[in-house]
Amino acid sequence: MAEVNTGGGDKGGKKRSKKASTKIDMTPMVDLGFLLITFFMLTTTLSKPKAMELVMPDKEDKLDVKQPEVKCSHAITILLGKNNKVFWYECPNDAENGIPQLNETDFSANGIRKVLIKKGKEIGTDKFVAVIKPLDSSKYVDMVDILDEMKITNTKRYAIVDVTEDDKALTAGL
Repeated sequence: MAEVNTGGGDKGGKKRSKKASTKIDMTPMVDLGFLLITFFMLTTTLSKPKAMELVMPDKEDKLDVKQPEVKCSHAITILLGKNNKVFWYECPNDAENGIPQLNETDFSANGIRKVLIKKGKEIGTDKFVAVIKPLDSSKYVDMVDILDEMKITNTKRYAIVDVTEDDKALTAGL
């Protein structure tokens, strides 16, 4: 309960009559506050989780199905490393001695996103292919982040494949 005192004090030594104090009962206002909080909590819709659609191949291995042909110059290989590091290289046939030049970047707007947008514009979004290879040291969040980057950069064709021994040798010292 709250109380409001409106009584005067003793001034100048004169006695004055005491006025009755005004009392305000705050209980109904507190009840109303809790009712409003409960109402808004129960009527609010919570945000629904959004899921990214992935097209996955059938579980059966079909030997008679021909794999699509992709030019090496139209592909980029992305290796997901530890500590949110991203490594990428272009076609190893264009590099000296057949060894690709490994580039390091991150998931920022000036990182892998810039590389994907640039390659997509050079080659064309319909022909451009990104090959994603998560290393054993990478984390699940890295995979989610790279799939988000594919969606953001409008990369229509990408594949998630196993890491080869050449890729492991390429990233061994990193």
